[in-house]
Amino acid sequence: MPVKIKFLGGAKTVTGSSHLISAGNTDILLDGGLFQGRREAFYKINTTFHYNPRTIKAMVLSHAHIDHCGNIPNLIKQGLRCKIYTTSATKDLADLMLVDSGKIQEEDVRYVNKINRRLNLPLRKPLYTAKEASKSTRIFRSISYNQKFCIAKDIYATIVDAGHILGSGIVILDIKDGQRTLRLGYAVDLGRKNLPLLNNPVIPKGLDYLILESTYGGRLHRPIDEAQSKLREAISRAVRRGGKVLIPSFTLERTQEVIYFLNELLKEKIIPSVPIYVDSPLATNITDLFKYHLDFLNEKTRQAFNRGDNPFELLNLRFVRDQKESKSLNMDKRPMIIIAGSGMCESGRILHHLQNNIEDSRNMILVVGYMAQDTLGRRIVEKNPFVKIFGVEYELNAEVVVINAFSGHADQEELLEFVSGCLPLKKVFLVHGELEQLQTLADILASKGLAVAIPDKDEEVLLN
Repeated sequence: MPVKIKFLGGAKTVTGSSHLISAGNTDILLDGGLFQGRREAFYKINTTFHYNPRTIKAMVLSHAHIDHCGNIPNLIKQGLRCKIYTTSATKDLADLMLVDSGKIQEEDVRYVNKINRRLNLPLRKPLYTAKEASKSTRIFRSISYNQKFCIAKDIYATIVDAGHILGSGIVILDIKDGQRTLRLGYAVDLGRKNLPLLNNPVIPKGLDYLILESTYGGRLHRPIDEAQSKLREAISRAVRRGGKVLIPSFTLERTQEVIYFLNELLKEKIIPSVPIYVDSPLATNITDLFKYHLDFLNEKTRQAFNRGDNPFELLNLRFVRDQKESKSLNMDKRPMIIIAGSGMCESGRILHHLQNNIEDSRNMILVVGYMAQDTLGRRIVEKNPFVKIFGVEYELNAEVVVINAFSGHADQEELLEFVSGCLPLKKVFLVHGELEQLQTLADILASKGLAVAIPDKDEEVLLN
């Protein structure tokens, strides 16, 4: 029975992860991610399928980040009818993330269509609406870590802890072909050791092939403990000069990590006690989910919850849901910390806070996550003198501080350690990375005698 991989998305880029595994006449999807980029590319790439969604027998979803689950409602509209297997935490998180994605698309389309009507251009439709997204998780099935289950004839799947975000998984496929079994691992995305809240990634054994992320394949992170000290230094400096600290943050995991570290700093009384706002209804709902999925958290965090020490309940922390209250923060001239989505500054409430605060040199933009190419976040990280927000150009006077130690992705050293633990391997396929990162990691793995490939989008590879 021939086994093939077709790399549908997340190949030579960091968004839109999706890969088709074909075993004989059976097609399985690993992830169904949304490609995130400029508007024209967003619509073209996310609506172009070089396979038939109706033929898919099962999908295994690694985690709830939009670049891994965000195209699922669209796939369902295009005929996907199979069960989607994932952890219970991922199922609940994906429900929130997908509805929010639908809302963002509806808002974006309303904005674009106002312009298109004036210019007599064709009107757009969202890939899916919030209502369509809310129905998509009906076909999700919850699976526990380390539970081997049959997803199609002669194909078994196991999900183990990836240590990346709450409920995230490394997927292992065991594909039977007569007397032999081919074992494929899918570690996209892979977490780090000793992250707050989460367990360390599990290293699967006995793999024949591995599909591996390479977001930081050419870089080394600073120790995660350094994130706390850097956070302390940055916040103290901004507050001393009377400024606001704006933290563009991914609503899922990064926001909760930042709150965790702020809690630690405040308990030790080593940062000023200023108001802290989490300005995101989605982040608020996600944070609430953490206490319902304690089994996915590390022992230290579970013990804290059990003794009533909730790391997400600070005296000076306020979760903002109301849009009117959100806007009022821009009129408040006191020093404060505002954590708002989205992480790459492409949508969400962070845009309004940037618009109102980016030109004031007392303020600080504190970057705690990855900023992809061609995003506003990347232009801020690169400290472009002027940036456009809602089509208007603003002078970047606010101090920009980047704390790379926060990353939830394994760095080069951690990726190499992970691969070493998976040996022997016939081949490693590197995905989910920009070309420079991919090539650097590929060269190192090849120098160690491993067969490595950097597949193109829609490339097919036959496994033996």
